Amino acid sequence: MTEQPLTSSKTGYACIQDYLRTLDASPGVYRMLDAESRVLYVGKARNLKARVSSYARPGQHSPRITRMIRETAAMMFLTTRTETEALLLEQNLIKQLKPRYNVLLRDDKSFPNILVAKDHPFPMIKKHRGAKKQKGDYYGPFAGAGAVNRTLNQLQRVFLLRNCSDSDFETRTRPCLQYQIKRCSAPCCNLISEKDYAASVRDAEQFLQGRTKGIQEALAKQMQAAADDMAFERAAALRDRIKALTQVQSAQGINPQSTTEADVIALHRDGGQACVQVFFIRANQNWGNHDYYPRISGDEDPSEVMEAFVGQFYSTREPPRMLILSHGLDNDDLMADALAEKAGRKVEIVIPQRGEKADLVQNALRNARESLARKMAETATQTKLLKGVAEAFDMEKVPQRIEVYDNSHIQGAHAVGAMIVAGPDGFDKNQYRKFNIKDTKIAPGDDFGMMKEVLTRRFQRLLKEDPDREQGTWPDLLLIDGGAGQVSAVQEIMDDLGVADIPMVGVAKGEDRDAGKEEFYRTGKPVMALRHNDPVLYFIQRMRDEVHRFAIGTHRAKRSKAIGATPLDDIPGVGATRKRALLAHFGSAKAVARANLADLKAVDGVSANMAQTIYDYFHENG
Repeated sequence: MTEQPLTSSKTGYACIQDYLRTLDASPGVYRMLDAESRVLYVGKARNLKARVSSYARPGQHSPRITRMIRETAAMMFLTTRTETEALLLEQNLIKQLKPRYNVLLRDDKSFPNILVAKDHPFPMIKKHRGAKKQKGDYYGPFAGAGAVNRTLNQLQRVFLLRNCSDSDFETRTRPCLQYQIKRCSAPCCNLISEKDYAASVRDAEQFLQGRTKGIQEALAKQMQAAADDMAFERAAALRDRIKALTQVQSAQGINPQSTTEADVIALHRDGGQACVQVFFIRANQNWGNHDYYPRISGDEDPSEVMEAFVGQFYSTREPPRMLILSHGLDNDDLMADALAEKAGRKVEIVIPQRGEKADLVQNALRNARESLARKMAETATQTKLLKGVAEAFDMEKVPQRIEVYDNSHIQGAHAVGAMIVAGPDGFDKNQYRKFNIKDTKIAPGDDFGMMKEVLTRRFQRLLKEDPDREQGTWPDLLLIDGGAGQVSAVQEIMDDLGVADIPMVGVAKGEDRDAGKEEFYRTGKPVMALRHNDPVLYFIQRMRDEVHRFAIGTHRAKRSKAIGATPLDDIPGVGATRKRALLAHFGSAKAVARANLADLKAVDGVSANMAQTIYDYFHENG
C-alpha cells in the first residue's frame, strides 16, 4: 500500500487532467482537495487512471460533482493491493475526514448487547455496551436500551436469572425483592443449586439463539411431573413461566421464520433528505430497529447512498451473516468480500423481490418513509424556533449549534460540568459532553470556578482541533444557567481565550423562582424577558431542563461509582475475581487492610506474591 501526495498549480478539470500522466491502472483510493487543502471527496477505484479520467471530461456530471470538480485544486492517491482493500480504506477515510461531497453517516452510535457473564459460578445477565472484554457470551446487537431492557425483563420472568452485581451477590444474607416478585431464583442464598441454575442459564441462551420450542416443551413436561407428584406449588410456578414465555414469543413483533441472522436495511429519500432504517434480526427474532439520516446532496443514485451507508455502518461493527437491502449496490460482490474479510466468514447481500425477505424490506421501507416525514416536520418546527432565538437576542444569523452549560455537585463533592447541544435536528446527544472537575484549588460549591474550568477546557480543545471553525463544532450561541454574575464571569473567560465573539445569554429564573418568569442577561445589554406564552421561551426552558437532567444524571453516576469503590480497586493485580474472594473471606476492605500476611495467603486465588503486594499496599500507604 503506497501513498502519492501530488500537487498542481491549476484547478478544476485542468488540475485533474495533469494527474493522469502519472497514474497507472492500480486499485486504490483518491482524495480531492480544495485550494486550502481541505478534503472535498474520498473515492475508491479498481483502476485509478480510468476513474480519475472520468472526472477530467466536462459535461458528464451531476451538479454536485461539477461543483466538486470546480473546487478541486489538488489530489492525493493511495494505491492498494486489491479493490477490497480500497473499499475498506475508503470508508475509514470518509469517517475520519468527513468530506463535504461524500454521503456521510452522521449518527454512529454503538448498540447494546446482552451479556451472560461467565466469570462466576452463578452467571449474571446484564446489558452491555462497548468493547467485549468481559468473559461470557454476548447476544445482539439490539436497536437500543429499551429493546435490551424489555428482553432482560422477559428473561428474568421466564428463567429467574440474577442481575445483581457480584459484590451484592456475595454480601446478601436473605433474598432480595427480585426473588419476592418471582424474577430471580435467589442463588445468593442457596435457594437453587449450581446445577439447576446452570440449566436455567442454558435455557436462557437457547432462547436468545431462537430455540424456544424445546424450552417450552421441557417446561411443560416438568409442570406435568410436578402435578403428578402433587407438588402443586412448583407446578404453578412452572405454569407461570410457560405463560410468560408464551407472552414473550407473541410480543416479539415480526419474527421471520426463514431468516435466522440478518440486518434489514431500507432507504427512503424525499426533498433532498434520506432516511435509512435498520432492523436487527437475530435468532429468528426482531431485536428492534434504528433510523439514520445520512447527509446527502440529493442528486446521488440510491445505490450510491446505500453503498456509502453500508460501508460506513459496518466499518466499526461486525456484520451479520446476511444483509437484506431495499436497493442494490454498484459493487455488491466487492462489498460482500470486504465485509466477509472483516467478519472472517461469509456475508451474503440480497435484494429480495418476493417472499418473506421482501416483506421484511417493505416493512422497513414503510418505517423509513414515516420516520423521514416526522423528521422533516420536526426540522421545520426546529428551524422556526432557531429563527425565533436569533430574533429574540438580536443575533446576526440564525444559530445552527447552541451549546448549553450547567454544573452539578453536592456541597462541592463529585462535581461535574455538563454540556448539551441543540440545532436544526433538535438535541444532538452524540455531541453531549461531561466534564469531571479536576482543579483541586476550586473551593467546594464554587460554581464560577467550575464553569471557568469547563469552558476553558472546551474552547482550548476547539482552538486546537478546529482553529478555523470549519468543522461545525463551534457554537453559534452559548446558554449559561445563571444571571448577571455568571454571565460576567463567563465573558471574562471568553475574553482570556480570545473567543469573545461568540454570542452568550444567561438564563435565570425571576424573583419568584418560577418557570415562565425567566430573565435573560447579555453582556452590555439590559436584562430582558420573553412573553410567558412565547414558543421560544418554551424552547429555552426545554434546553435548560435537558442540561439539568444531563448534569444531574452524570453527577449521580459519579457519586454512585464512588460509593461502590474500595481501596482494593487501586491495588495492581486485584481484579473482580480476587476482590470478590477477599471481600468474601474478610467481610470488608477495612478488614483486608488490617489482615496479616498469613491470613492474606489463606484466601483462595491469592498467591504468596499477591498477598505480599496487598500487604505492602496497605502498610506503605497507611
